[in-house]
Amino acid sequence: MSAPTGVPRGRVAKREAITTAARAVFGREGFTAAGIETIAAEAEVSTRTIYNHFRGKEELFAAVIEDSSTRVADVLVDLAQRHLGPVSEEHRLEAALLALATAWNRPRAEFADHFAVVRRMRAEAGHLPRGLLQAWDRSGPQRTQRELAHQLRRLADLGILDVDDAALAADHYLLLTSGAVSERSHHGAAPLSGPVRTALITAGVRAFLHGYQPQTGC
Repeated sequence: MSAPTGVPRGRVAKREAITTAARAVFGREGFTAAGIETIAAEAEVSTRTIYNHFRGKEELFAAVIEDSSTRVADVLVDLAQRHLGPVSEEHRLEAALLALATAWNRPRAEFADHFAVVRRMRAEAGHLPRGLLQAWDRSGPQRTQRELAHQLRRLADLGILDVDDAALAADHYLLLTSGAVSERSHHGAAPLSGPVRTALITAGVRAFLHGYQPQTGC
């Protein structure tokens, strides 16, 4: 059977067309409701073509979430390195943490389908196969948290921060900045205005510094 008109030829291109379509469908309908037939129609391929690449919906979902989580994590890891890596003096720390949180929480249209899938995952978490949640966590959140923890540990070694557990400090930073923005925006479904997002981030960074800057007074 020849490929439908408009579908890129070649196995790699077909796989990319399938995962791109699946990301959009999973973001709209969630894992449980999404059907292989719907994904095939979105990708303009046959269901047989999908099964030539993936054993079933669970394997396809895992491929989609691992791929897009990796791409998002690449961006966030780079942001942590770029904003915190150059910091070596205390007076530059607050500005760097603010700049990082601002960039981290900037709406990213290029990853809209990914974050739509993540919102669906959160809603369906109790019904998803455990392996899917682990694949997402491993390829995305764990990577970014490790890099942030590494940067905070480096700052602690310089005496700029007082950190006993860098992984926990990274969690606190993300919860105080990104967590607040995420909750208020319903995990990105209702984007916040710039001033509201800035106010939440600023308050979060200051709370983080209140808990993690070395105490100089008695």
